[in-house]
Amino acid sequence: MMVKPGMRLRSATCDGQFVVVRPPATAVELTCGGAPVVDLAAGAGEAVPLADRFAGGTQVGKRYGHPGSGLELMCTRAGKGSLAVGDEVLEPLVAKPLPSSD
Repeated sequence: MMVKPGMRLRSATCDGQFVVVRPPATAVELTCGGAPVVDLAAGAGEAVPLADRFAGGTQVGKRYGHPGSGLELMCTRAGKGSLAVGDEVLEPLVAKPLPSSD
């Protein structure tokens, strides 16, 4: 799936919802809970079971990124499924510390 900045996505396995902050340089296989994410506008589809390997969850307000492709997402609704690109689970991004003003 090709994603664009501002695109809203949802998980097919849990309540997770996401907004694309920075699209990937190339097409990637983005999943949540072990199933491909879908466009939020597509409406409710068939529920897919959550894969145990991808059950780490996502947190509201956290950004998740994939350094290899440049993809960056923000979680707008928490869910039980973990975001992943292929088999690589995405971790929340850590804010860079600001320089001291001494």
